[in-house]
Amino acid sequence: MPARKAPTKAVKTSSKPAKVSVPIVALYAVPIYNAIKRGDAAEMKKLATQARKHVADVTSALAALDKKLGTKR
Repeated sequence: MPARKAPTKAVKTSSKPAKVSVPIVALYAVPIYNAIKRGDAAEMKKLATQARKHVADVTSALAALDKKLGTKR
């Protein structure tokens, strides 16, 4: 006699995307250099602010990682 498969339950997933308060911008050199080429001062200031926050966040995360690993930098 063939084995019966157990019934499966449907898993409900949310169809709503996560809320993002600001557009996501890849903060590497190309978008920054492109903003400089366009000469839009407001865009350059916005990118600079975002990049500085990103660098601070990464620096903090790396410090936590080093602490957890017991490494000194």
